[in-house]
Amino acid sequence: MPFPIFDRSRLKIKPLAERVHDLDLSALLPLDAPLPDFSHPAIPVLGERLAAAKSKGAARIALMGAHVLRAGVSRYLIEMMRRGLLDHLAMNGAGPIHDWELALIGATTESVARYIQTGEFGLWEETGRMNDAIRAGAQAGVGMGEALGRTILEGPFPHKDVSVLAQAVRLGVPVTVHVGVGYDIIHEHPNCDGAALGQTSYQDFLIFAQSVTRLEGGVLLSLGSAVMGPEVYLKALSMARNVAHQEGKVIRHFSTGVFDLIPLEGDHRQQAPKTDPRYYYRPWKTILVRTVADGGESFYVQGDHRDTVPHLYQAAIAKDAM
Repeated sequence: MPFPIFDRSRLKIKPLAERVHDLDLSALLPLDAPLPDFSHPAIPVLGERLAAAKSKGAARIALMGAHVLRAGVSRYLIEMMRRGLLDHLAMNGAGPIHDWELALIGATTESVARYIQTGEFGLWEETGRMNDAIRAGAQAGVGMGEALGRTILEGPFPHKDVSVLAQAVRLGVPVTVHVGVGYDIIHEHPNCDGAALGQTSYQDFLIFAQSVTRLEGGVLLSLGSAVMGPEVYLKALSMARNVAHQEGKVIRHFSTGVFDLIPLEGDHRQQAPKTDPRYYYRPWKTILVRTVADGGESFYVQGDHRDTVPHLYQAAIAKDAM
């Protein structure tokens, strides 16, 4: 006998107008904002390497957690795409939700503590419409990032100018979305189609893996992604190296940078011992150590993304202009 499943038709979905939002457009930094007080020796190096990778057509990839968007740096990411300093962004499943809501109503982020008590967390009508766009993307054979970005770009979204997804579609830059089923609020909704989620996100994984095939001489950044970024990158790099090896090529000489809040004392280029709990911090062992061990170089930048991303942007455009 099959196990019983939850009846989603019984859910009460409310409009976003009834939600209290913790963040709005005022949190987004303008491009001409004064640089915050922050410095790190790795930032000018990574800025130079992004510019160098652009000049030779190598990959310039940024994997990112959703809180990077909440840090208010969307305009910097969009401008780096426009200038060709980033040619691929990869998000977890929560990133597009914040991007969609900001583009639609100019606000995002709900209080989990408040709304989980009443069973309202995540159950907002307009956000659930993302599922319709994802299903349409599956029918069209495109990835989730493109499907959502095109819906924002072509639809009645008043703030699409600050949507990373929409502007990426306009610029022709892939933004891929890598989901785990059940991780995100749109999976609660009755119109969520698991097959469409899987199809469009797997399409995005293959798009990402293709970008990784150009990583020789390039740059891969992980901005605040502790699980999705390292794990997706690890599998894609293995696939890309498998094919490169068959063709007598290598993908070894590239730079990686991890931008995060966690302090990493000591030499980050050496893997922590298994007796150290930090051994299980995937960005360290995967992005900073294992995948660059045969010819690459890695950098770790600790700091708030609201501080680090504008400085990386400035360093990259300064080198690109030279």
